[in-house]
Amino acid sequence: MTALQRQAHSQVRHLTTDDVEQIGRELDLIRQQVLDSRGARDAAYIRRVIAVQRRLELAARVVLLAGRFPPAWVLGTATLSVAKILDNMEIGHNVLHGQWDWMRDPAIHSSTWDWDHASPPEQWKRAHNETHHTYTNILGQDNDLGYGIMRVDEDQEWQPRYLVQPLWNFVNACIFEYGIAMYDIEFGEHLREGKGITPELRSRIRAAADKVRRQVTKDYVVHPMLAGPGGWLATLTANATANLVRNVWSHSIIMCGHFPEGVETFEQDKLPQHETRGEWYLRQMLGSANISGPPLMHLMSGNLSHQIEHHLFPDLPSNRYAEIAPRVQQLFERYGLTYNARPLPQQVASAWHRVFRLSLPNDWMAETNRRNLPRQLKSLWHQSRGAVGSRRRQGALTLA
Repeated sequence: MTALQRQAHSQVRHLTTDDVEQIGRELDLIRQQVLDSRGARDAAYIRRVIAVQRRLELAARVVLLAGRFPPAWVLGTATLSVAKILDNMEIGHNVLHGQWDWMRDPAIHSSTWDWDHASPPEQWKRAHNETHHTYTNILGQDNDLGYGIMRVDEDQEWQPRYLVQPLWNFVNACIFEYGIAMYDIEFGEHLREGKGITPELRSRIRAAADKVRRQVTKDYVVHPMLAGPGGWLATLTANATANLVRNVWSHSIIMCGHFPEGVETFEQDKLPQHETRGEWYLRQMLGSANISGPPLMHLMSGNLSHQIEHHLFPDLPSNRYAEIAPRVQQLFERYGLTYNARPLPQQVASAWHRVFRLSLPNDWMAETNRRNLPRQLKSLWHQSRGAVGSRRRQGALTLA
């Protein structure tokens, strides 16, 4: 197993094949123990969270009827933002993972659940559960890693277009649910593979467009109309604000779990052709990061603050991740691996630092200071022009 990141040392070089397989056996044991102990308290947990989320949303709608008064608008919008975050993170994401299918409750099941999100559940499950969690952080396979449009590793060739990736990352944060919906369609993959607009792709586009239409109608037509002539504008702006807050929060949590400094990426041809269970586990361990914090932090992140545990055990109930995290951390330490866990501000800053760092040629930020900034900017300009010119010349030669 080879990480692409240019590191001073490999985390896994000291591990033997027996070590890797023993890690797999120990993690399998942790997983099985949780599976065997699932029961009434877990079912009560998810039902309680769903009930709280629905009450919060109802309370927000009632308060927003008086939304023309600023205090009511602020309170209603904040409450609605929390409700939307809970709906997407702790409830929707985890229910659609099948974490609660064992309850055999048709009202809380991955095959029937819908969520307040632009992506149709079936498309999200295929792109996220089947693709992302199978090929975690493998370049060219896992498009969750930068969603196929950002430079995410030093060994990827730098191109001038990457200079705008911090701006694109910010825009993506603001419209995150729509970015996810576009990614789940797999439009780019179809075109890159030369499939064109197939009937399957048309079906996905129709399903996504229908889901977006329903979301937009609900948030920006139905609810404002129900608020009446005196409250429609307050409700409309509250919905838009709550959606923005939910999108930025979700994007930040996802970035912290997948993109801060120290999270490793992988190259398909450097991985074993047929991964063992232990090798798959090890890739999840190296390719994820956690957010440390209080129980409220874990709840509002959908327990994706335990991203390492989630990537190891995506089908376990989310309320159990905090319980098993100390055992997973001990396993990391026993085998000399880095358990990447830091508070939210540090992980967000680290992830954004990586976005900026990789938008520039390798080592550009490290070599730049206040004294040499003009010279470095001039050098960057020439590199950008040279890269564009090089690609144009290559294209001309190819055409000839």
